[in-house]
Amino acid sequence: MGHEKSRGAKIVERLKSFAETLENNETISERFTCRTIKVDLQPQQYSPEAVKETRNLLHASQAIFANFFGVSVKTVHDWEQGRTPPQGTACRLMDEIRRDPQYWLKRLKELATTGDDSMESVTQ
Repeated sequence: MGHEKSRGAKIVERLKSFAETLENNETISERFTCRTIKVDLQPQQYSPEAVKETRNLLHASQAIFANFFGVSVKTVHDWEQGRTPPQGTACRLMDEIRRDPQYWLKRLKELATTGDDSMESVTQ
C-alpha cells in the first residue's frame, strides 16, 4: 500500500500551515493563493408587464402565482396593475423562474399534485 496522504490528512496539514502563517504574522497572500469573488445577487426590478409574463411562463392564474409566492392574490393583481412593484425575494424568485421556466413549471406541477387543497390545478 502506498504512503499517499488521505484527503483529511491533507486538509489538516494545510490548516496547520495556515495557522502557522497567522501565528507568525506573515502576510497570507504571500504564502497562499487568495481570490476575491464578487457575486451580484441584486434582483432586477419588474414592470407590471414583466410580472405577468413571468406568471404566464408558469401557465398559472393569479391565485396559483400568489400561492406559490406566499402572497395574496391582491398583491399579484397590484403588481400586474402597476400599483405596487414586487420587492426583494419576489423579484429574486422571478429572476430564477425566467432563467429556467421549465424547472419551475415542473416544480409547480409537483406542488399542485400533492393534494394540497390550497393549490388550484395547473394547466398546460
